[in-house]
Amino acid sequence: MAGGFRRGNRQRLPKLEGRGELEAIEREGPFKEWLGMPDLYRYHLVVAGEKYSYQTEDGELPVKVGDNVVFRYKETKGGNWIDRNSLGKAIDPSEYQ
Repeated sequence: MAGGFRRGNRQRLPKLEGRGELEAIEREGPFKEWLGMPDLYRYHLVVAGEKYSYQTEDGELPVKVGDNVVFRYKETKGGNWIDRNSLGKAIDPSEYQ
C-alpha cells in the first residue's frame, strides 16, 4: 500500500492547545532508555492550575516559572503529555516590538 494513505474516512483529531502562566517546574532524571540513546529528562509542569508532563533531552527548559507559555498536548491515561518541541513562551502582540 502506498504511504500517506489512511484506511477509512476518519477525521484526525485536532491537537489540544494549552496556554497560561507557568506556576511550577519539577525535573526528574536523567534517564537512559536504551544504550546509545541520549539522556532524557522528565519535567512535571503546573500551568494555570493544570498538571502536565514533558520529556526532552535538554537539561534546562527554555521557560521559567512566571512565564506565559503555550504548547500542544495530548490527554492520556497517565495524564496530560506536552508534545515534544512545542513548549515555548507566548508572545503578546500588543507588547511585541
